[in-house]
Amino acid sequence: MNRTLAIAGLGIVAAAVVASSALFTVNEAQQALVLQFGEPRRVIQTPGLQVKIPFIQEVRILDRRVLDLDPPVEQVILADQKRLDVDAFARYRIHDPLKFYQTAGTEAVAETRMNSIVNSSLRRVLGSVTLLAVLSEERARIMNDIRGQVNGEAQRFGIEIVDVRIRRADLPEETSQSIFARMRSEREREAAEARAQGQEQSQQIRSRAERERTVILAEAQRDAQILRGEGDNQAIKLIGEATSIDPQFYSFYRSLEAYRKALNKDDTTLVLSPTGEFFRYFGAGSTPEK
Repeated sequence: MNRTLAIAGLGIVAAAVVASSALFTVNEAQQALVLQFGEPRRVIQTPGLQVKIPFIQEVRILDRRVLDLDPPVEQVILADQKRLDVDAFARYRIHDPLKFYQTAGTEAVAETRMNSIVNSSLRRVLGSVTLLAVLSEERARIMNDIRGQVNGEAQRFGIEIVDVRIRRADLPEETSQSIFARMRSEREREAAEARAQGQEQSQQIRSRAERERTVILAEAQRDAQILRGEGDNQAIKLIGEATSIDPQFYSFYRSLEAYRKALNKDDTTLVLSPTGEFFRYFGAGSTPEK
């Protein structure tokens, strides 16, 4: 009895071991490849409970989701001989597990090869365009060309490329410094040219103002001479009229003008005869001869 129970227990354990080795589960995010002695036998892409021959067949589980590929930064030379450090990434999925297993074997090996393919496509496509094209609206077309080339190469590994994008595209440090120095010299040249133009305009304005000043002064002096001549003429005319009206008063006025001019300083010394003609109006009660 005990021996029968022991045999039955061993049978149950053996059946459990066989069942656990024969049954496996594939979920919605997975696909499986059944191998027999290393040779592919079946591809399973339907989720659920699956069966295999225990101890003879093995299962390789592959991801069926969209996976990320992050190749290292690649320096490329553009058509205009500009250098760019390009940081790109890609998204892919395994659409043919059998081909993937036969050509790549594992995801690690596939990613290594895909990194090389992406960087090679970047060099080929970007090597035929200019920096201006990369920075313009043509960038979408450039990325489509890169994705098309990468996808064509990836088909050999049972991989479908969903998308390829350039995360960053920077100039190398030495190129950035060279461009900065060139921009600085260009701005300095423009500043020197602007200063020279400003000095030239300043000189022109100064010369024009000096010329206008000379003309204005000459015209003012001319007008002053004209007015002075007209005034002198009118003064002579008035004096002539006054002289003709009262010659004696005019003689007295002329004598006063002479006194004012001759005796206008404190240290004036005159040696004249008191009875002379010059002092004829200084005598007390004197009346000039008519």
